[in-house]
Amino acid sequence: MAHLVLQKPGETCTNTDTGEHILMAPTDDLELQSVCDWFRNYPVADLYTEAIRNSIDYVLDGGRTGRFDLMSPEVHPGERASVGAKLEYEVLRAFDLQKAKPLDTLIVNAPVDIKATVGSNWAIPTEAHCKLCLCTQIQLKKNRHRTWLVRAHRSWLYRGKGNKDGKRGLAVEARDLWSVPLYDWSALPVNPLRYLTEDQANEVLAKRPGQVKRLLRMFEYLEGHVIPRNTILTVGAGKDDPIRRAREAREPAAREGRILLCGDWVESRDIAAARGFTLRPGEWLALDADKVHEDYNLSSTPTNLPNAGNQLF
Repeated sequence: MAHLVLQKPGETCTNTDTGEHILMAPTDDLELQSVCDWFRNYPVADLYTEAIRNSIDYVLDGGRTGRFDLMSPEVHPGERASVGAKLEYEVLRAFDLQKAKPLDTLIVNAPVDIKATVGSNWAIPTEAHCKLCLCTQIQLKKNRHRTWLVRAHRSWLYRGKGNKDGKRGLAVEARDLWSVPLYDWSALPVNPLRYLTEDQANEVLAKRPGQVKRLLRMFEYLEGHVIPRNTILTVGAGKDDPIRRAREAREPAAREGRILLCGDWVESRDIAAARGFTLRPGEWLALDADKVHEDYNLSSTPTNLPNAGNQLF
């Protein structure tokens, strides 16, 4: 990458498209500050976390492919790179923003480009030079992410012709010195299947036996882990109605001494909360039945749990 002598705020940025203008520090950039103020109305880190998880799930397409790890050799590098393209639309949806020219969206009437990378830098297109950019870095090996708001002055982009589309990378110094972090490094949820040993994963994801038996083994191995709906779909990849099969696994799981909770039901959410878990709609959790019954001072019969009824067990 070409060496870049970084110009500082107060100096002149030469952009053949927009003409010469003064480089501004974030504190002097009223448009940038206005966008930052807008984001203060939202739980930004939480919304980005969900958007990134949705983007990764979309690319892995576990319900068809059975894949659950973006770093797996089964995932082509081009697929990993496409997480950024999908994230643009997930961010628009998360913050209820509209797709709008000249860049990706408008925030308080300011054009903003939405960029993401699973590497170390972003490819800033020519139309976004000297414009506001939301730059998200996803560190897959560390399971974390962070997003900065920066005005991508051309003087802060690596020189040369860029890639074949004329895109250029943002200088690390510019990101560190003259951007605004929207949130600190935040944890990226790990697909629970990644906690399985290789032998366990092969057993759970095998084509045989049927889904219910393989789901039972998954709940056994991942007892105490909140399991998203997408994980259920991945275990049942290519099969009919995996969610229904998860419900059918409740009775045999109870016989094995394990209670299966589903966040679709109030009773399940209450029981999970009593054990220190937050269970959202669509999520599942396997718990040791004896320990749950001890909490409620109940007999070992699962249907004796308060308001459980047939829908819970």
